[in-house]
Amino acid sequence: MVATMKKYLFLAYHKDYKLFLDDLRDLGMIHVVEQDRSEVEEDKLYEFITEKKQLEEAKKILNRVRDKKSDSPFNEADADSGKKTPAEIEKIENEKSLLKQQLMVASKERDTLKPWGNFSPDQIKLLENAGYKINFFISPNNQYDEEWEELYDIYVVNRESSRTYFITLSKDENMAELLNLEKEKLPDVSLDDLNRLIESVNDKITVQEDKLKELSDNIPSVDAAINSLDSNIQYYKVEKSASNVVDEKIMLLQGWAPVDNDPEISKYLESKSVYFEKSDPAPEDDVPIKFKNNRFNKLFEPIAELYELPSYNEIDLTPYFAPFYMIFFGLALGDIGYGAFLLVLATVVKLVKKETIAKSLRGTLTLVQFLGASTMVCGLLQGGFFGISIYEINNPFFKNLQELLYFDNSQMFILSLVLGVIQIMFGKFIMIFNRIKQFGIAHALSSIGWFVFLLSFILAFLLPSMMPMMGTVHKTVMILSGILIVFFNSPGKNPLVNIGTSLWDAYNMATGLLGDVLSYVRLFALGLSGGILASVFSSLATGMSPDNAIVGPIVTVLIFVIGHAINIFMNSLGAFVHPLRLTFVEFYNNSDFTGGGKKYNPFRNIENRK
Repeated sequence: MVATMKKYLFLAYHKDYKLFLDDLRDLGMIHVVEQDRSEVEEDKLYEFITEKKQLEEAKKILNRVRDKKSDSPFNEADADSGKKTPAEIEKIENEKSLLKQQLMVASKERDTLKPWGNFSPDQIKLLENAGYKINFFISPNNQYDEEWEELYDIYVVNRESSRTYFITLSKDENMAELLNLEKEKLPDVSLDDLNRLIESVNDKITVQEDKLKELSDNIPSVDAAINSLDSNIQYYKVEKSASNVVDEKIMLLQGWAPVDNDPEISKYLESKSVYFEKSDPAPEDDVPIKFKNNRFNKLFEPIAELYELPSYNEIDLTPYFAPFYMIFFGLALGDIGYGAFLLVLATVVKLVKKETIAKSLRGTLTLVQFLGASTMVCGLLQGGFFGISIYEINNPFFKNLQELLYFDNSQMFILSLVLGVIQIMFGKFIMIFNRIKQFGIAHALSSIGWFVFLLSFILAFLLPSMMPMMGTVHKTVMILSGILIVFFNSPGKNPLVNIGTSLWDAYNMATGLLGDVLSYVRLFALGLSGGILASVFSSLATGMSPDNAIVGPIVTVLIFVIGHAINIFMNSLGAFVHPLRLTFVEFYNNSDFTGGGKKYNPFRNIENRK
């Protein structure tokens, strides 16, 4: 459900405004209404956001370079130290970039020298000082002339598959013209010197990488700096949200808080001598949304938030779709073994990581446990265990279980449709209360009429002895519900308009309901396809195993594990997405969900938030 909210109006003297904001932030319970004001200094806000992006990028880099197996403890969180981290990373990265450029040049020069072997450039200079000119040439093998070795002082240094490397030792300056080749310009350094340089540069790069790894111990400080900036951004927005009244001497601020927190809020504000007024939300108010659900329904709040938050005046559908979602997930995955895997995996992670796991992730893992358990229960309907039917086992327990729970494909098909009808009718039922809550009973009469009209057909089909199809009782119910549908669908409007609207609603109802119900067949289809694939992988694991005492079991295990791992991932994804669609499209639509609410986000010290 949606928590009841209270509206607060604050007045503060302009000289005490920042002190008032500090008190409000320390309280940490007021959702301040932010105003879109032209006078807001966008440059300052942009500065905060830019710095935050730099910190987030720095955190990504540090997480990437940190050794996951490292026993090195994190440094104690320090926001000021964290703010310096991007500059330190930039310095290291710049140094690495220069070293890599140097390494690239040296490696290129080494590749150039390799075919020539190791020689000293100093010795070449001595020969040149003595009047001898040494020229380096590369010739394609098909152009190299063996007679050159007799005509000129040529020394072949290296021959490759397509090229010949040679030098000439001569006092003739026109050797290149004689050979019709271009002279090669080699680096003025030996191959040994280049190897030493490359090794030295690589060592320097390693040093910088080690510095970056050491800096990853500062991740908590970066997180603290990000939280500090979030707090500054929020503070700045709140600061600029006040209106100046009474010759700009008084600052007026509006906010919201759950009514359950009102005693604590009032006590705190009165101790700070802050002037404030309280009131209930007006119909035109854009009230922030805070969920107030029990522990079970709270697990499904992240799923609800994937779509839209409800508006303040409508019903929160989270508690009502949660049981359906569990069942739908279980039917779509539909394998006892797969459900057990999810349940055990989530449980193990919670136990192993119980000291370090985040609260939000713990809730997600608990949800996975529930979904895994649901899958195990739903899997009993067809008895699949990693694609192997437990009902084919010749055991009295499984045979009794089969007689009690087993559904064949046709029954699973019908079950999917029945569940669809139940959820859609439940949605229509909720629509009645949604409209009563938002607009009053008069606007819900047509919805009541449609619900009763549809329910009459269901009861006539299921209980013909009590209400025969098209019997007197059934016709009476149809007429009464028809009156509500035709004449009360648009309260206060012309009766002719009501009739026209009712005809349009009837058309949409006839076409939409059929499509909505048929959408639930995907639960059967997903469960069937997943079961077939699971069976195929299990058959492959045993059928493709070679007849070898050592290799055979290894191949069997590999095929089984890899095959089922792929199938679990793909089917779990489908089992998550498709019930999501049934919830948001079919159920939400038939519940007359409008949405558009914004999340309750209290003004508080984000940097100190756990």
